[in-house]
Amino acid sequence: MKLNELTIKRAREGLRNKNFSSVELTRACLEQIKKHNKNLNAFITVTEKKALEDAKNADQHINNLAIGQFNNYPLLGIPIAHKDLFSTKGIKTTAASKVLEDYIPAYDATVVKKLKDAGAVIVGKTNLDAWAHGSSGENSDFGPAKNPWNTEYVPGGSSSGSAVSVASDMCLAATGTDTGGSIRLPASFNNIVGLKPTYGRVSRYGIIAMASSLDSIGHFTKTVEDSALFFDITSGQDIFDATTLPNPTESFTKNLEKGIKGMRIGFPKILKENSQELEYLGYFEIAKRLIQKLGAELIPIDIKHEECAIACYYIIQPSEVSSNLARYDGIRFGNNRENFGDEAKRRIMLGTYTLSAGYYDAYYKKAMQVRTLIKKDFDEAFKNVDALISPVSPTPPWKLGEKISDPLKMYLSDVFTVTANLAGIPGLALPIGFTKNRLPVGMQILGPHFSEAKLFQIGHAYEQATEWYSQKPNL
Repeated sequence: MKLNELTIKRAREGLRNKNFSSVELTRACLEQIKKHNKNLNAFITVTEKKALEDAKNADQHINNLAIGQFNNYPLLGIPIAHKDLFSTKGIKTTAASKVLEDYIPAYDATVVKKLKDAGAVIVGKTNLDAWAHGSSGENSDFGPAKNPWNTEYVPGGSSSGSAVSVASDMCLAATGTDTGGSIRLPASFNNIVGLKPTYGRVSRYGIIAMASSLDSIGHFTKTVEDSALFFDITSGQDIFDATTLPNPTESFTKNLEKGIKGMRIGFPKILKENSQELEYLGYFEIAKRLIQKLGAELIPIDIKHEECAIACYYIIQPSEVSSNLARYDGIRFGNNRENFGDEAKRRIMLGTYTLSAGYYDAYYKKAMQVRTLIKKDFDEAFKNVDALISPVSPTPPWKLGEKISDPLKMYLSDVFTVTANLAGIPGLALPIGFTKNRLPVGMQILGPHFSEAKLFQIGHAYEQATEWYSQKPNL
């Protein structure tokens, strides 16, 4: 196995045992970027020189550590990437928009700082739908990222480049944001693991906002265990973000091996109405049977107001988008507003209309009331089950350009994911197989607030029984 194909866990073991250096590991990732980024367009900015300097420093640090101190730096020497919404001191941060084409932040986002303190090496900033507006990665002002399993297909969005960078072994992990499925969808489309945490469990400070009451800060990894390790670092309270929650007292890797025997796991009663391809639902049925085989009890669950979720989400989200994008006026920093792309303009207009006098009560207020009902639906469901499972998307990845001229059709790709953001609950996406055309299929596991440890436990049990994660795209 090549160094850049390693998981975080195996790379840490190799670095600790001096089987290879961080410089060698980082160089392997940078070589993969050089070889394939022109075709896949996963990165907007590659920080080769700084990455190799940081890797060299990490090697010196490893050599100077006393026995037993290595675990104090859980990502020491590990190459990662950041979605280009994360402020990175001295490194261009564009939000994949020409408005911020040359913007260089003077500080690091809290998550970036935490990962640096843990020893991570940043190899670059990844592509996305501009301002995180999209489900396919095609709305980037720097061109779309492409699915490494078949470059004629979308990789999912908005965190498209982060997912592609991990799936194609350009780095060992990458950060992302999930406002309505923007981590879980690309994770599903790329055969990797993606975590959307409980709202407020990871700081949003220093990350360019899309819709502030919906944005969750998560990440992509190659395995569930790596995701748990990564979350140990990024989760916790931040004085710069008043919505963050106290530091977790648990280690998220602690209970991974406990299995799921005796658990009660729910699934949606109605799926066919929202799924556009019955073949795709078949893979989810196979996953359900395996979960039963692993010892869990499956229980059909009815989320009463689920059919209202898309309409509710696409009122609240554009409203908050219009407010957040108002600050980009081209006066203090960035280019003028004429550089906004079509999707940003569409969401600004929708949001401004929804919040305008005479329409606020009819649309925004009503959507917020429905949001409360959706949250109550999940609270009731979790009184009877430990977790819920569902498909991530109603379809497998679609071809580039297939939905770009039909925004409504594109929005409907989030039908299974937006409910978690409206309710503020965590979701873990992981691979469950491939279509006949060799395109990845994913499943999401949803849990009550603060149940990430349980999601990792369920996901790890399923992952170890299938090992879909070990399959790689033919680049």
